Amino acid sequence: MVKLTIDKILSEKGMSRYQLAKMTEIKYQTIDNYYKNRVVRYDSFILSKICEALGCGIADILTYLPDEA
Repeated sequence: MVKLTIDKILSEKGMSRYQLAKMTEIKYQTIDNYYKNRVVRYDSFILSKICEALGCGIADILTYLPDEA
């Protein structure tokens, strides 16, 4: 399973989802879905804009967790 860790990065930077939405020009609802891990298919454009705005790499916002057997 792939898990987004945008919540941790935003917390570390003292930034809100609203601020991230404004910086990336992505709708708040979309940012909120990524923040809450409600996304099934990840959009590379959105991930790129988030990384650019946060000044981080893709590995900083995505974590791979092996499925439990």
